[in-house]
Amino acid sequence: MHGVIGDFRARLVQAGRSGRYLLGTLMTATVTLMAAPLLCIPSLAEAWAERHRRRAGTLLGRPVQPRPRASRRDLAWLVIQATTGLPASLLILLCLANLLLTLVVTVGWWAFPTSDPPRLLLLDVPINNRASALTINLAQFLLLAALALLAMPQLARVHARCCLAVLAPSPTEQLAARVSELTRTRTGVLQAHSAELRRIERDLHDGTQARLVAIAMRLAVAGESFAKDPDAAAALVRQAQAENEEAMSELRSVIRTIYPPILSDQGLRGALGTLATRAGVPTRIDIGELGEVPAAVEAIAYFTVTEALANIARHSRATHAAVHVTRNGATLSTKITDDGAGGADTSQGSGLVGIRRRAAALDGTMRITSPPGGPTVITVELPCV
Repeated sequence: MHGVIGDFRARLVQAGRSGRYLLGTLMTATVTLMAAPLLCIPSLAEAWAERHRRRAGTLLGRPVQPRPRASRRDLAWLVIQATTGLPASLLILLCLANLLLTLVVTVGWWAFPTSDPPRLLLLDVPINNRASALTINLAQFLLLAALALLAMPQLARVHARCCLAVLAPSPTEQLAARVSELTRTRTGVLQAHSAELRRIERDLHDGTQARLVAIAMRLAVAGESFAKDPDAAAALVRQAQAENEEAMSELRSVIRTIYPPILSDQGLRGALGTLATRAGVPTRIDIGELGEVPAAVEAIAYFTVTEALANIARHSRATHAAVHVTRNGATLSTKITDDGAGGADTSQGSGLVGIRRRAAALDGTMRITSPPGGPTVITVELPCV
């Protein structure tokens, strides 16, 4: 019983959404007809078509990605919108109007009968008494309601699919957009690579190299003074040993930023588990069956989680975080969530730009949702090919 009620409620909700979509289509189709000369301007036609693409995508539950300019397709859509959207929406409007009219006219006559009985619009049956007003009116009402429930979702989906099909980029446009995207990401990757090389060079120059120079100087002085002052030479050697240990520590830190040794030792599962124990907020790690993951993909996934957990600890005021890593075919998905204050923005830096660039280096993607008040969800998808 609960299942039947739930299914009927879902149908009502779907019919309501479809009805709103079709009534909106009626208005936009009317505007299209009235403002056709103005909408033939390419920029206006593109904006008008994009609005319909978003409406159609929302109805069908499909994400609508930005597309390259397609003036001819937009102009073709203006014609299709007027010739398909207007009849479909008028049909539904007629059905809904008849529903309302059935209630108002026949129920009104049932309450205040007159000598001129009304006829039902669909059945063409005269109403002669209150019993017929109640029963026949109910039959027509149920017939119209069933027609609306069945027809509205179908018409709305057909119109929305038509919208997305007509306005979808052609293979040539998709290829051009793909080339443009790869060119853009390649530029970002080169910039990130140059910045990474400069950082490594700076770390080696200011840290490890300086210490190695100091070690060499102390050993040279120790060698010159060994015959005259063995104790001073021994002290210089001990200082050189201490400097050597610090230089090795700094060198390991630099190497760790290139490819973390913990990945080689423990794999991605163990490395992320270690990260969780060191995170500034309680963090739950959930890792599915990953199979064999390329080393470059493992490194970017590790750095993504590292940077994201550091941001959560510094900025989010969160009390809990979670890391969920799964593999779907050839795609590794890493999702980091927290229950903090939200409002994370890639334009403000905070390490998110670095995550996006690292993902783009492997032709991956990063998505972030962080409304004010939270929660924040960062999803990085990387191809494992």
